Amino acid sequence: MKNKSMEVRLNDEVLDLIGGRKSLQLATLSPEGHPYASYAPFAIGEECLYVLLSDIALHAVNLRHHPQASVLIIEDEDSATELFARKRVNYSVKAELLEYQSEAWLQGMESLAGRHGERSRNLGEHSDFKMFRLKPERGRYVKGFGRAYDLEGETLAGESLVHLRDGHQQRAVV
Repeated sequence: MKNKSMEVRLNDEVLDLIGGRKSLQLATLSPEGHPYASYAPFAIGEECLYVLLSDIALHAVNLRHHPQASVLIIEDEDSATELFARKRVNYSVKAELLEYQSEAWLQGMESLAGRHGERSRNLGEHSDFKMFRLKPERGRYVKGFGRAYDLEGETLAGESLVHLRDGHQQRAVV
């Protein structure tokens, strides 16, 4: 993408979409390599996302064994103008388990409490709840049909965006 002002506007759109959602969809791999989809409330940090997960939840167990995961943050279907092309951002992330009361854990807790209230702090005081920092490695922002962008770089909005121009192809009639 060449137009810098358009790129900045798209970066802002990505951050607005993320900021307008309270939970994310999380795809993890079990210790045996089986896929598992779940969700979690999240908070936004400096170029990362924070989630607070119970030790007994499968996605927490999975992240401990396989720290690579995929995150989907998607427009609410009730407010989407096009159900087949909802606005969404997807990230491949590296999950890091944060040590209780470490500086990173405290930052994550402040972000979660600021976004979701004191319930986050209450859960964080239970020894079976763990905080994970999800760092994006790459991403994709889709804002409709024919309007998809690869987010290059390890940031939430992408250090640069590349418009995917191939588009959808009609099937050949046989």
